[in-house]
Amino acid sequence: MMHNAARAYGKIAKETANPRDLESSLLLKAAAQLQAIRDNWNRAPGELDGALLYNRKLWTIFMTSVTEDGHQLPPGVRQNIANLGIFVLKHTLNVQSSPNPDSLKSLITINREVAAGLRGAA
Repeated sequence: MMHNAARAYGKIAKETANPRDLESSLLLKAAAQLQAIRDNWNRAPGELDGALLYNRKLWTIFMTSVTEDGHQLPPGVRQNIANLGIFVLKHTLNVQSSPNPDSLKSLITINREVAAGLRGAA
């Protein structure tokens, strides 16, 4: 699955010149996967783990990136992204232990809001 995330990142990187657009596109892709599962909960039970894994790996990459020395974002923004990432990882564990469609809403919303912020800041 990490290969899929890396391949998707590479594919979109070729299509977009701006790193923020790339990050935004990946977040929107993850949100769309989670939304599709939420909308078709009874028909897509086997897809939840894969979508959560993709989202978790994406957020792990973001958190690793913003905590590296020399990252260009201001420290406060970096800290906010790291905090959101921690929430996403914890919430993902909760969703996996007690799956229900409503529990996906916050993950979808976070991804969409951060993606919109990245597009606005680009």
